[in-house]
Amino acid sequence: MKSVDVVKWIATVIQLFGYGLTGLNIVPWNVFAFLIGIALWFAVGVMWKDRAIMLVHVGAFLSLSVGYLNA
Repeated sequence: MKSVDVVKWIATVIQLFGYGLTGLNIVPWNVFAFLIGIALWFAVGVMWKDRAIMLVHVGAFLSLSVGYLNA
């Protein structure tokens, strides 16, 4: 398995964990999980040289950060 595949699956599991924490209303741990997943998915975008993946995760990071800081 390639290193990008390992990062991709770790990021996916962390994101799913974040969704579960959100469903259970466990705050702010859900936000932290999402931020880690976003950073890892951004890294996958860099490894693949996929600007669309990088852009969507920059947008997700900004949205989540602004929402968290305004809460």
